[in-house]
Amino acid sequence: PDDTGNRLRFQLELEFVQCLANPNYLNFLAQRGYFKDKAFVNYLKYLLYWKEPEYAKYLKYPQCLHMLELLQYEHFRKELVNAQCAKFIDEQQILHWQHYSRKRMRLQQALAEQQQQNTSVK
Repeated sequence: PDDTGNRLRFQLELEFVQCLANPNYLNFLAQRGYFKDKAFVNYLKYLLYWKEPEYAKYLKYPQCLHMLELLQYEHFRKELVNAQCAKFIDEQQILHWQHYSRKRMRLQQALAEQQQQNTSVK
């Protein structure tokens, strides 16, 4: 029973932490006053253990850790009430992933070309 409870807790916390990667969800929480609740803010602090490698390896959306870190700051939590703030964060995430994907593609192509040249030289 205790093992089942721990597994359920792990799954629930994993799902919640990953939801923090969604700026629209953060805006939703802010507009409903969750970030003004001291118990909820303490819970966000508790969730920082997800930054440890033995837990972080289970995350599919690593940007959630950055958001979790930012949520430790009262000013950031207050700004999230503004829908424009959430929209800006969302746009920045999209730009980051677009740039990251293009850069990674170029690196992979360069590596493939280098391997092909090394193979043809031998």
